[in-house]
Amino acid sequence: MHPDSVTPVYAPLRLDDPDAHPWQAACDAVVVGFGAAGACAALEAARGGARVIVAERFEGGGASAKSGGVVYAGGGTSYQAAAGYADTPRAMADYLRQETGGVVSEGTLQSFCERSRDMLAWLEDVGVRFAATVPPRKTSYPAQPYYLYYSGNEAVPAYAQHAAPAPRGHRVKGPGMSGRTLYGALRGAVEARAEITVMRQAAARRLIVDKDGAVIGIELWQVPPERHQKRHARLARLAERLHNAMPGVADLLRQRVLQLELRHAQRVAVRTRAVVLATGGFIFNRAMVARHAGKYLQNWRLGATGCDGSGIRLGESAGAATRHLERVSAWRFINPPFDWARGCVVDARGERIGNEETYGATLGHAICERHGGRAWLILDRALARAALRECLGGRLWAFQALPAAMLLLAGARRASSIEALAGKLGMPPAALRATVDACSAAARGEIPDPAGKSAPMCASLEAGPWLAIDISANSRVFPCPAITLGGLSVEESSGRVLAVAGGAPISGLYAVGRTAVGIASNHYVSGLSLADCIWSGRNAGRHLTQQPAGERQAHTNEEITHEPTY
Repeated sequence: MHPDSVTPVYAPLRLDDPDAHPWQAACDAVVVGFGAAGACAALEAARGGARVIVAERFEGGGASAKSGGVVYAGGGTSYQAAAGYADTPRAMADYLRQETGGVVSEGTLQSFCERSRDMLAWLEDVGVRFAATVPPRKTSYPAQPYYLYYSGNEAVPAYAQHAAPAPRGHRVKGPGMSGRTLYGALRGAVEARAEITVMRQAAARRLIVDKDGAVIGIELWQVPPERHQKRHARLARLAERLHNAMPGVADLLRQRVLQLELRHAQRVAVRTRAVVLATGGFIFNRAMVARHAGKYLQNWRLGATGCDGSGIRLGESAGAATRHLERVSAWRFINPPFDWARGCVVDARGERIGNEETYGATLGHAICERHGGRAWLILDRALARAALRECLGGRLWAFQALPAAMLLLAGARRASSIEALAGKLGMPPAALRATVDACSAAARGEIPDPAGKSAPMCASLEAGPWLAIDISANSRVFPCPAITLGGLSVEESSGRVLAVAGGAPISGLYAVGRTAVGIASNHYVSGLSLADCIWSGRNAGRHLTQQPAGERQAHTNEEITHEPTY
């Protein structure tokens, strides 16, 4: 995204006498961002008796609404039981411990797993629906009518030897991609609460603090109603719609959106005792990505326009610490088509990258972090034909079938020998031959697979001609999407943002979802980010209503000098 598309963030406004400031509104909590994390924070705060304003730069939904709507849950959910799978919180924790790598404490991990079933029950209470139908084999995202699946590395031998596997990806039941259905239920629940006011087309640009640095308010800049709001919404919607097909055009539209905001938005100063930052990550902020995770600039930006790091930058402006901003999840899914994962993925030297049956983000991480973003999928004729049949069979999502079919039919390099194929790819022929021979030997049972692939997924690559498909991070036909995982450092049980100086919580400031470091901040598996949004959002919403009365800085309606346009 062009830098002129990014929400501006200013240094905090410090007030020696808050009572003398011309506030336009007052409430108990302002939630910045109306995606899944923000919605959950607002709902829990309202249920605890708080008056809440939700400030959303666009119309709501963000990356959550554009997602697949998968919630990672386990420990023995009713859907797991109905599908015939036994699971326990301990088994779930044993698996996630391998993925989280200590990014959160053991206590937080245990609590997340023990309360997982309750999280699904809470979602059901707000109208979200799930189902127990399981696809017949491993897939990156199940097609209709399947809603429960292995959404990570649970069944991969290297992981399963440490934790009993079970399907934990609970896809929300609904038409098409399920993210919009999930978000629709959360949005409806928020809008049904009288204690919550939603300010749309209102961007947060500056925190307001007292003389001690405690957050006591926030400046929102809202596009005025009628003509400007309609144009703002139209441009923003079109940018999201065109992002996949014409990202350059989408970025130009985003620039126009920001210029409209800078020209016409009106300042609304809100006095509050808590600000919850829930604006998502920063994959759409090219400057931040370049500074913290430059190797991922070549990847496809996955998310929504609002994922520009504004929440992280607001926190930093108040002295907040950040962690793991270098961590990015890159998704190189090669299943479906199923038989692609039975092939062999090699780097520019012709050497094996890893186990092809691992979760797409695990493979993508290896490609981007250890192999310079370059990777090729090697198939023989039999695997290529089987994959093409699956792509043309009408049972895959279009986003899965079409790129794969295009690559198989017109985008692959072909050769009658492995050595000739290596020559076309600029690889050492002996290295590629040794890699393919080792894969074939493992398929014949002569040796264990060098990368630990399970026996059913091994294939003997002996039937030429051979194909090489470019699955590099910068592929235009077969994009490798990326999302950021790091964020503001927070107290894990509450979401309170921690300061750089001393590491103590900053009074009145919270962060949730991808704006904060959480369960999903080491390695991503499908559903874990949404689960973390729900988990962290609810934790923050509950905590801010439980503060001692002296810390609440409660405000009366008399402090409101005039009402904002909501």
